[in-house]
Amino acid sequence: MSETTDAPQEGASVAPARTPATAGKPRFALFIATAGGLGYIPFAPGTFGSLAGLVLAGVPTGALILAVLIWGGIGFWGWDVYLFSYAQVLIALLTAAIGVWSASEASSFWREKDPQRVVIDEVSGQHLTLLLGMSVPVWWRGVSGAGLSSPAIYLPKTSFYLDVVNWKYLLLGLILFRAFDIWKPFPARQAESLPGGWGIMADDWMAGIYAGIGLWIARAAGL
Repeated sequence: MSETTDAPQEGASVAPARTPATAGKPRFALFIATAGGLGYIPFAPGTFGSLAGLVLAGVPTGALILAVLIWGGIGFWGWDVYLFSYAQVLIALLTAAIGVWSASEASSFWREKDPQRVVIDEVSGQHLTLLLGMSVPVWWRGVSGAGLSSPAIYLPKTSFYLDVVNWKYLLLGLILFRAFDIWKPFPARQAESLPGGWGIMADDWMAGIYAGIGLWIARAAGL
């Protein structure tokens, strides 16, 4: 992204830019902003950030699979399923919040509007894609083998949640998000003008919303 800088007017006070010489290196913020260093990969760092978003979405699923293996799935028909859903929403909110903060810190440190090394926005946007695309139930279809409509998200392929998630939906979610992230339909590109980390994150949130809608339509169509 190109960035223009206006020359300061004579007599106007200008705040010194944050550089390694004037401030300590925000190591933790850079670690988060680069998704644990994935942003330093020299080729397609955004795609690796999106893959990290898939892994992040899989954390509660892995926990649920472990619980099913240990306890045989007893109790997962009731409010436990809702807690599983709320966990994904909480992850989305925390990732978005820490993403805005860390992206702002990285942008200030590197003195770039939208550093390519910052990929926490792809992590957040990809997670949002799956959250929206998989959490809204296709109510007229219900859940295969259960006869009930599921409020849960990212549920594994178990005996009572047969077709809510499979690798095809995960792959489709990845492809859709990357396509919308590159295309940046309205108002994604306009969101880039927001200040600091908000501008870095917001366009990927919009791409995630578009991709999530596309993923839900694919599920509704039974693809």
